[in-house]
Amino acid sequence: MEVVRAVQTEDLSQLWELIGQSSVGLTTLQITREQLLDRVERSVFAFHRQTEKPSGEPYLFVMEDVSRGKLVGMSCIFSKVGGFEPSYHYRLVSSKQHCDLLQVTHDITALHLEKIHDGPTEIGSLFLSESYRGKGRGRLISLARFQFMAQHPQRFHKDIIAEMRGVLDKNGQSPFWESVGRQFFQIDFPQADSLSTIDKRFIEDLMPKYPIYTCLLPDTVRSIIGKVHEQTKPALKMLQEEGFLITDMIDIFDGGPVVHCRRDEIDAIKRTKKLILIDVDDSITGEGFLIGTTKKDFRCCLSAVRLSENGLVVPSIVLALLQVRIGDTLLVTAQHPQSTE
Repeated sequence: MEVVRAVQTEDLSQLWELIGQSSVGLTTLQITREQLLDRVERSVFAFHRQTEKPSGEPYLFVMEDVSRGKLVGMSCIFSKVGGFEPSYHYRLVSSKQHCDLLQVTHDITALHLEKIHDGPTEIGSLFLSESYRGKGRGRLISLARFQFMAQHPQRFHKDIIAEMRGVLDKNGQSPFWESVGRQFFQIDFPQADSLSTIDKRFIEDLMPKYPIYTCLLPDTVRSIIGKVHEQTKPALKMLQEEGFLITDMIDIFDGGPVVHCRRDEIDAIKRTKKLILIDVDDSITGEGFLIGTTKKDFRCCLSAVRLSENGLVVPSIVLALLQVRIGDTLLVTAQHPQSTE
């Protein structure tokens, strides 16, 4: 059985092995071992901090197959983007141009580079080992972040975004990058993708300062602007079910869409409840709920439960997975929005 928990420094070696399985296009995972160690250490501090204010720290969640003691998945919350090193996106801006003499009207769309200095919270770095995909595990590793946000809303910005992976070809190259970015940077997409995690100054140095008109791009490229990678469609659908909307912003590297939702409007946050654990019962069956702890070392698992006016009843295995006991306060989140109706 799997549990999602706050990362620990002892996880570094397994985590490094895990992200080695990820593919090009998952930008926030194209990092060095030293960068990973920095992210892990900052995350450990973030989970144990006392102040309730977003300062740019990462909250790194790992999924562990407890029976094997093996890490099989991960996801992350970046409490605030921007700051000392700004975040960059293209904004799609549409306008009409009309000529009375020729009786011609054009709808023109241009890419405007935007730099965010004091930006929103971003969710990202979601990855699962291929053999662990399905059976609700992707939903667990994703929604666990929102359950944690429900417990600590003030640690995160009022706006939440996610950069969705854009369309890549069979060789892992981005058609959008080949038509736009390469013209100014003259490096391959994987190189740019990896470099952006180390230092974003090259974007400011070389990206054109004026809008780029999409009508000058090939039809094949225009058709994928704001579209997601085939493997990213389930993640996009799940976020949309939680209230996220596709914005007019896209990723500057692969052209994938940026989705947004107000923190307090995310359905998973709204349907998260605090209940007292009052008993155990191994005969409980039915749909699984996300059950999470309210302690500093956050842990979360999927389990069938029984809800009552007095509190929460769970199978005994949940006590071991979450390291809790009768009388503790737990977070309970239905897997799907319609489950709360």
